[in-house]
Amino acid sequence: MIPQVTAVQLGGGPDLPLLVCGPSLGTSATALWSACAARLAADFHVVAWDLPGHGRNQPVAPDVASEIAFDVADLARGVLAVIDRVQAERGDPGRPFAYAGDSIGGAVGLQLLLDEPDRVRAAVLLCTGAKIGEPDGWHERAGLVRRSGTPVMVEGSAQGWFATGFLEREPAVGATLLHSLQDADRFGYAATCEALGGFDVRDRLGEITAPVLAVAGSQDQPAPVDGLREIANGVKDGRLVVLDHVAHLAPAEAPAEVAQLVREHVLGGGMRVRREVLGDAHVDRAVAGTTDFTRDFQELITDYAWGRIWTRPGLDRRSRSMITLTALVARGHHEELALHVRAARRNGLTSEEIKEVFLNAAIYCGVPDANTAFRIAQPILDEIDAPKTAQESSDE
Repeated sequence: MIPQVTAVQLGGGPDLPLLVCGPSLGTSATALWSACAARLAADFHVVAWDLPGHGRNQPVAPDVASEIAFDVADLARGVLAVIDRVQAERGDPGRPFAYAGDSIGGAVGLQLLLDEPDRVRAAVLLCTGAKIGEPDGWHERAGLVRRSGTPVMVEGSAQGWFATGFLEREPAVGATLLHSLQDADRFGYAATCEALGGFDVRDRLGEITAPVLAVAGSQDQPAPVDGLREIANGVKDGRLVVLDHVAHLAPAEAPAEVAQLVREHVLGGGMRVRREVLGDAHVDRAVAGTTDFTRDFQELITDYAWGRIWTRPGLDRRSRSMITLTALVARGHHEELALHVRAARRNGLTSEEIKEVFLNAAIYCGVPDANTAFRIAQPILDEIDAPKTAQESSDE
């Protein structure tokens, strides 16, 4: 059967790109995603969905409770039906959309990527896995909740959902999430447990071609880091990010970080362009060296320089590299000049073309500045253009 799911509008307008957000078992879309959605509303029309018997969804009627049964593929079909209605209202039926989901919301994301590869253009899968837990454990939990209700899960979830110290730092957020668990319908919760018990798409990850960002919490017990790494390594275009001091509910525990990751991944954001132009080694060093004092500046240049300027369609990257080299020569920013000589080669400029840029700069910026530029660039270009040894070639 196709279960009932309910759409929840969390921010942004229908003129913005559609971002669909999926919940974790026992949470409501509002409790889990609101803080993150507020940070994404300027860039996306954020629509989340609630599981059967959760959040704004209707409780399962007791007289049909024993008949409620669905798997993750059924749940994905229910979510797609909701998305179709939302897109019809937006006036863009059938268009590809972005997806972000936590836990079972991430499992539904994987199912959508497999079943509807032309509909999901990019996905952020958080605190999830291609298989989560063991079937016996899920069926045991389903039976317990059917008998005793969802309040029986509150104490264990308070320990397993959140990273160390989170409930002390953010008691209101934690209380809202735990109340959403306590208020969830027992039959909807139990049926969702059984759906997770039958979910295993590990052998199909290679079929997924859309870009996937797998986000793990370093303290997540229900969905450990290795499961997210398996997703990132298994899909055609995957990447893993591990968030420190986060457990199983990343959108609520780290809303600013998750919002930034979603924005960068879905919009082809600044970090991706920065890596493509400057190289992973340089960016990894810059990120590793980020402190509380420099974090805002790093985010500023990533978002605006790399995400807003270098991604504009009016100039290609070769042209931007030539402009950037000229500006750095003129201003005497020698450390940045060395960095952008390498970037220019990565963007397709030859050594001859870089020479022409510096000769032009000699006339319009000054001979001494151009002389310094040649001195800085020479060893870099010699290194790049040096013939590779047999060992270096075999390492590629």
